Amino acid sequence: MRSPAKRRSEALAHVSLSSSLAVYTGGETQCELHAANIRQLFQALGERYPELLPRLKTEVAVSIDCEVYQDALLQSIAEDSELYLFPRIAGG
Repeated sequence: MRSPAKRRSEALAHVSLSSSLAVYTGGETQCELHAANIRQLFQALGERYPELLPRLKTEVAVSIDCEVYQDALLQSIAEDSELYLFPRIAGG
């Protein structure tokens, strides 16, 4: 169980997953999780949805409050941030 002090340092994020990722979450496309940054969010998502975990760091882009990040692991999450996870767009 997390300590109250640690819980306060983590923001409550509102997470939406694209429908293509929902196949790894049992069809769920929305959840709320506590995390201070994207790395912690990915860890929490992986605990909740183990099939999603291997795809998070390599196949997923993240939008935080409408700003898209391709490599977002250290991006901070503010209280009540809205995050959208979707497949990365390959370029060439």
